[in-house]
Amino acid sequence: MAMSLGACQARHETLGLPSQEQPECHAVSCWEDFVYGEEDFVLYGVGWWRSRSEGPATRTMSRFDRALQSGWEERMKLGLFRYHLGELQTRILPGNVRFVAQLNIQRGLERRKPQDIQSVRQKFDPKQFHFNKIKPEEILFHMVRAPTPHPPSRGCSQFQGGPLESKLPGTPDCILVVINISPLEFGHVLFIPDPALCLPQILTQELLQFGLESVLLSAHLGFRVGFNSLGAFASVNHLHLHGFYLDWELLIETAPGEPLCPTLNFHFLQGVPAPGFLFYSEGEGLGALAHNVCRVTDYLVDKEIAHNVFVTRGTAPGESSHSETRSGIRVLIWPRRSCFGSKGEAAFNVALCELAGHLPIKTAEDFQPYGDSSY
Repeated sequence: MAMSLGACQARHETLGLPSQEQPECHAVSCWEDFVYGEEDFVLYGVGWWRSRSEGPATRTMSRFDRALQSGWEERMKLGLFRYHLGELQTRILPGNVRFVAQLNIQRGLERRKPQDIQSVRQKFDPKQFHFNKIKPEEILFHMVRAPTPHPPSRGCSQFQGGPLESKLPGTPDCILVVINISPLEFGHVLFIPDPALCLPQILTQELLQFGLESVLLSAHLGFRVGFNSLGAFASVNHLHLHGFYLDWELLIETAPGEPLCPTLNFHFLQGVPAPGFLFYSEGEGLGALAHNVCRVTDYLVDKEIAHNVFVTRGTAPGESSHSETRSGIRVLIWPRRSCFGSKGEAAFNVALCELAGHLPIKTAEDFQPYGDSSY
């Protein structure tokens, strides 16, 4: 894997305090750079890995997967997580939806207490936990967009013009990829823009584009990216995305969509327990896609409407639900009723995973009613 200490380090070395009012905000130590271009996107040929216990010989991993997984597993061995995460007991619930229920007792016990949130537009508070306080060893790498787009590989791209060409002038070209020390699944990471900016948990086009690109950088159909807004069970008011591997198919990958604005590939997601908005792309124009998604989320923020966002590979909205191909990328947006105050950890709190059909369960007692057949 080609990595180097680069532009991020120079940028962090020159950063000062964001303001006199936020003395605790400072840049964390820099780590290695994962530099990529559009030629690294895996646009076809991805497959499912049904179990990590099958061993590395059965896996097809991209350069991104190798960087993320090897770093994540190394930090697990070093004890940097709050608990050891092994193979999770998983049950696929009967019915058309086929919810994926997973028992993760330690996350329910060990995760950091969520912050008290009172507004979707709540300002960053330096007195609360934020990502400038993480240990440098928790950083896996800096995700760095190559400064000059390379011509797309004939074997990996079926479109004209590259996804990176839509990058706006002045768009940040680097984010942190950090372990989530209370993981809900294998490879659970956070995508964080420059922590020293002390940005609140309001989705930005720049960060979302990195999230979209990370899904295409992975050769695993089950690598997902998501966002919880304030009031939609975000635990930390410091801008971040979640990324993780889930080895099970979700209905939202193939559920149909009713066109709302066909020219923007904007649809209304149907045939699922939680209908929502759906954007779709074959992998081109990711900057424009991120812009359009954030037009929706910016409206929701302005109206104080909480929301969750989920990014996954999937079929075109009009394609057969029985299709085995996942030729594109789906971005789901769920506006929802806001839940303010400190969230009760014993409750079944519905956030990005649950809306997508992935049910992390915190206790054996709550897991038992989901049946006896486990994987």
